[in-house]
Amino acid sequence: YTILSYELSGKNVRPASSAVLDAYVVPMCLERAKRGGIPVAEWGISQGYVPLPSIVYGLNYFATSADFFLVTDDEKAKEVIAHVTNKGKYPFCYQKIPPDATIHSCVSIFGRTADSCAAIAGLAEKIYQLFSIPLVTMVFVKTGDEYLLSSLSPTKYSRISIDERELLTAYLSHQ
Repeated sequence: YTILSYELSGKNVRPASSAVLDAYVVPMCLERAKRGGIPVAEWGISQGYVPLPSIVYGLNYFATSADFFLVTDDEKAKEVIAHVTNKGKYPFCYQKIPPDATIHSCVSIFGRTADSCAAIAGLAEKIYQLFSIPLVTMVFVKTGDEYLLSSLSPTKYSRISIDERELLTAYLSHQ
């Protein structure tokens, strides 16, 4: 609400409220990222059908992009779909992934990553340039040597690693 208040008073704010809203709604995030030249996972919206294997995100008012589910069989898919749709009341977003794909999560701090996420450093920078969110968790689908953006979600300071805290401290001290 602080961002919106500043925007309404005519101040230039980064990130913009529209960027934050787009970043945390998975289909909006992926479309904006795709238009920004960032490779993204193929996705669809459904209320019942999901190809296997897939990553599933809820799209209801209470869903968060931080919560995703990997479904690899029909039984798990039915259970997850019932949960994320509130028994069919809301749609969900799915991303069909290859059977050998892996899911990776990394934290971006002003577009930079700690050593453990060096492989996606260039993507983190592009994501920061596009959304301007200073502290964000990025989820990627890795197929072979390619990383595809799956989602962005808020990051709690209490959940970041020591290396990430040092990166954040270093960035803030040089401001």
